[in-house]
Amino acid sequence: MLATIAIGEQYLQPFMKYAYHTWEMYCHRHDLGLILFDEDLISPDHPKWKKATWQKYLIAEVVSNSKLKIENVCYLDTDILISPLAPNIFDHHVSSTIGVVSIRENLQLKHVEILRRIAFLRNRFYSDDYPLDSSLFISLSDLYSTIGQETQSDESCAGVFTFGAQFASKIFSNFFHSFDQSVVSPTGGGDQTHFNYFVQSNKIENWLDYRFQAQWTYEMAWKYPFLYSEYRDKPKVMQDCIEASLFTNYFIHFAGSWYESEMWEQIKVFDTPESLAMFQDFAEYLKTPVYGKPLGAIKPKEIS
Repeated sequence: MLATIAIGEQYLQPFMKYAYHTWEMYCHRHDLGLILFDEDLISPDHPKWKKATWQKYLIAEVVSNSKLKIENVCYLDTDILISPLAPNIFDHHVSSTIGVVSIRENLQLKHVEILRRIAFLRNRFYSDDYPLDSSLFISLSDLYSTIGQETQSDESCAGVFTFGAQFASKIFSNFFHSFDQSVVSPTGGGDQTHFNYFVQSNKIENWLDYRFQAQWTYEMAWKYPFLYSEYRDKPKVMQDCIEASLFTNYFIHFAGSWYESEMWEQIKVFDTPESLAMFQDFAEYLKTPVYGKPLGAIKPKEIS
């Protein structure tokens, strides 16, 4: 089952308009359920209440205590688009672990090289006040020291993770309730660094393929830098680039608070049968065996 939280129209409306149809296709193709929580999972009057980004750790408990017969869950943030070619993420889930995706390791470029591009392009095209050296480049040791914990080997983005409902029910609930509303984090009360420390220090992490949570900021800075400049206001070009990225990645996460992260709300991918046709045809082609049969020299036809 896929699960997400969208509390308030500012989250629910864009999800339903721009992302939901990609989730629906994915669930249909892999025979998965989908549950969306649009209300708090804990009373706002509860002393341990925290914002929605924390409440996702209560999903396992809610599901386990319900009448639903759900074994495994994949939590996703609402600002994620799913490729029509994406495989079933649960085929990569390992029992008694939390499946997470690194934002530092096993990338197609070195992490620091991608961040250099992001900082440079933002400074050049968005705002010359954007710093070329900032906490964007924070080391793992400095990251974990902000929450007073020992350094862990990596960092995942908490926008996608898989878990067994029964396995995670109690441990996630205890994790959630161990923090007050005044929780300290590098992002002003956020959960991600605490989540990373919890999962890795307990050695229950299972690292998934980067393509299950490709970061759009990474993809854009590396592959589509022209979207920062002359094509930033060209919706069709933006759509073509996002769909091209979905041709090679499984899930794309538009995480962050800068302009790149707003692009998923400016266009609707696969809005026509034609835009989806290439993905459908390629999916069929992948089912066809190839043998490397020699055919001699193959030359392109002349373009008139």
